[in-house]
Amino acid sequence: MSDTTTKLTRTLGLKDATMMVAGSMIGSGIFIVSADMSRNVGGTGWLLLLWIISGLITVMAALSYGELAGMMPKAGGQFVYIKRAWGDVTSFLYGWTVFTVIQTGVIAAVAVAFAKYSGVFFPWISIDNILVDLGIVKISSANAVAIGIIIFLTWINSRGVNNGKLIQMLFTSAKLIALLLIIVIGIYVGLNEPWFAANFKSPWEAVQMVQKDGSWSSESLHGIGLILALGTAIIGSLFSSDAWNNVTFIAGEIKDPKKNIPLSLLMGTAIVTVLYLLANVAYLGLLPVHGDAHAADVIGQGIQFATNDRVGTAAASRILGDSAVYFMAALIMISTFGCNNGIILSGSRVYYAMANEGLFFKKAGVLNKNHVPGNALTAQAIWASLLCLSGTYGDLLDYTTFASLLFYIVTIGGLFVLRKKEPDAERPYKVIAYPILPILYIVLASAVCIILLYTKPQNTWSGLGIVFLGLPVYYLIRKKS
Repeated sequence: MSDTTTKLTRTLGLKDATMMVAGSMIGSGIFIVSADMSRNVGGTGWLLLLWIISGLITVMAALSYGELAGMMPKAGGQFVYIKRAWGDVTSFLYGWTVFTVIQTGVIAAVAVAFAKYSGVFFPWISIDNILVDLGIVKISSANAVAIGIIIFLTWINSRGVNNGKLIQMLFTSAKLIALLLIIVIGIYVGLNEPWFAANFKSPWEAVQMVQKDGSWSSESLHGIGLILALGTAIIGSLFSSDAWNNVTFIAGEIKDPKKNIPLSLLMGTAIVTVLYLLANVAYLGLLPVHGDAHAADVIGQGIQFATNDRVGTAAASRILGDSAVYFMAALIMISTFGCNNGIILSGSRVYYAMANEGLFFKKAGVLNKNHVPGNALTAQAIWASLLCLSGTYGDLLDYTTFASLLFYIVTIGGLFVLRKKEPDAERPYKVIAYPILPILYIVLASAVCIILLYTKPQNTWSGLGIVFLGLPVYYLIRKKS
């Protein structure tokens, strides 16, 4: 494909940008993570509070990013904001982490989730069906499908932003409608079930389920123990709410970006936050929160011990019976396909911006004849495909959420730096309740990071290691330059 253009084209409107925000956020998390969260905190009040806090944190961050997006409506988004506020080193560490873990790790994990649920319809697609055994690396049929999806979506997006936009619009609309149907029908059916009353009988009784020697036991939570449990459990809802910032990466292709990016950030995060909260209300109307890991049916298992943590499937089975397995598998396939399309489309723009600043390989900064960074898309696809084979994508999800929070803190901290350094810069939109709202975000996100460093040291400290591994790479690039 010949490289014949030098400028991104602005073809995406407010609706497209909002669909990018919502579509990138909604993957498979909302249908799964409530099981682990409820095992950590027990009480339904705490469970819903965590989803509310996650939503507020996300919306606060989106409002803060709105000011930065209005100031710098350029391709690369968050990378550009960090560079202007903190300089080359910090912005490179962000871009490095996006490429090595945050973006590509999520692409790999979401692709594998798509393949896993495809196996419901096509049993041949399985992580246990090994097609190629190279000793160190084994390639299963699920790996092959996951890599195939990454390659296909990369090819679609290499043919122009309008192709990616069409897929995003179609699949995001489909999953929003399906999720809304689950919510409405679930709450309606739940009103005639006993579980609302039972689940809210003692909503603030915090009981953590702990597994020892293959058996589960319960431990009451109070004081510091409760705070640590809440800080650990919230990683699930925060992961489910992540990737909202991807719309900032494609700022160079959005019409009237000074207006549309802040609006799309607010609208997209608000829509998804409300849907996530209502989805959990529907779950609580259809299933008891507490359950038994050895129970034979979904009522006995409850939300806590839904089979393979598939809370969405367990809840849907109360409405659709056995066919719920196929309905939810189809919904999650639609959801993950659309989610990955948005992440693949937007991530390449970060590397494009980095390359134009001399912080990534030069060809990533070149547009193809379809006005998109084809080389950056290819590099992203290759690394994400390798991560599919690494067997570490599960751990990568923990790394990505922790690393994302770190750089959200850094980026929003840049608001204060730029207000001081550039008081007269054009700001079409200013964050409301400044400086209280961004300070509140930084405090809450920092608290979660500190708790995770204590409760999940292996993954979080490894995540930090990946970030700082970028330092020698940065100085090597600068030396070569």
